[in-house]
Amino acid sequence: MTRIVGCGQRSGSVKVPASKSVVHRMLICSALSKEPCAVGVDGVSKDIKATTECLIGMGADLRQAPGRIDITSGLTRGGECDVCCGESGSTLRFLIPVAAALGKTVRFRMEGLLPERPHDVLTNELMRHGAVVSQDGNILTVGGQLEPGDYTIAGNISSQFISGLLFALPLLSGDSNIIITGKRESVSYIDMTLDALRDSGIVIKETPTGYFVAGSQTYSRKGFSEAERDWSGAAFFLCMGAMSEKGITLEGMNMSSRQGDMKVMKILEDFGADVSVKVSSDKTGNYENAGTACVTVKKGDCRPCEIDAGDIPDLVPVLSVLMCAAQGRSVIKNAQRLRFKESDRLATTSEMIRALGGTVTVTEDGLLIDGTGKLGSGTVDPANDHRIAMSAATAASICTGDVVIPDAQCTEKSYPGFFEDLDNLR
Repeated sequence: MTRIVGCGQRSGSVKVPASKSVVHRMLICSALSKEPCAVGVDGVSKDIKATTECLIGMGADLRQAPGRIDITSGLTRGGECDVCCGESGSTLRFLIPVAAALGKTVRFRMEGLLPERPHDVLTNELMRHGAVVSQDGNILTVGGQLEPGDYTIAGNISSQFISGLLFALPLLSGDSNIIITGKRESVSYIDMTLDALRDSGIVIKETPTGYFVAGSQTYSRKGFSEAERDWSGAAFFLCMGAMSEKGITLEGMNMSSRQGDMKVMKILEDFGADVSVKVSSDKTGNYENAGTACVTVKKGDCRPCEIDAGDIPDLVPVLSVLMCAAQGRSVIKNAQRLRFKESDRLATTSEMIRALGGTVTVTEDGLLIDGTGKLGSGTVDPANDHRIAMSAATAASICTGDVVIPDAQCTEKSYPGFFEDLDNLR
């Protein structure tokens, strides 16, 4: 599907779908619970479908209904199955340790660039503790029986490895420690995992070196739990608002969210955007710990800025577009992990900006963007990367001509209704 996005500022209001990062975690905890429960999901992306289908293949009974996913029975121990995790790194990295903890033999079929993304830091540590892991092309097979012990993981590679262990280790018969070495990045994603575990009756104790996980714990989720809206998806429209005189409003956003990409709010303020929050219980505009609210962003001063992307890697493509709207050089650093996403996002982000007439330099760990306040027009190849496609559509706000996006259906990975929501703006 090719989308042609007309140039010019947008205005209006949007309700973004549920956070896939939150839903992944809620579904896994629900599938490990002994009680029937349900997760409220506003919009089911390809990645969420991947997690749902993997959990079903591994033995859980999950059924999708309008606005919700019902879990009537959970995962059991043992058995053998074949599942497809698509291109979802979260699905694969969360469920590899879970499968090993349950003593299952699971063959995960991977699609896109996922087979090329590094997993050995996690799988080697699992094999030190009884798991049997092998990869043949796009099939990764997990077997054996995970044993309790001390698990050592570098903190600057992927928070998903740590989250996967946090899901799995409470299922083992004995106690374990997760020892995190080096600098910790994407800490907010680990916090989201800890929140989901806490809500499921699992106790994790933080230690000076990582986490202590008691064995023989029981997951317990009951009733209906609504997943909050996605700050990652909201960032595209918030950045459009920062390039719009009339602005854009995001409805129903959780202002107490643990999602790391909520940091887009502070970045937009630093950029010079006009950011306002309307909370029914708080008329002062003080949004911290205020619950859900409507967030409105309008164009302000558009100042160049410097960003450390260590905790917000998913925001880099769209923030790069925002930096093109400023006059002068902006800097993105500590973004080297972007080379191992759905695409090499340092390369594809720079290619997007150049395709639209902008000036960008790729550094060892980030980007230098020389903004002029506007972009031209052109065709952007999203390289099957949902965040590049949505960033290219965002860039149309400061373009002098249309933006053509081939294979725009790749946005279904995280935000199936993105272009519909875009079309509904003025």
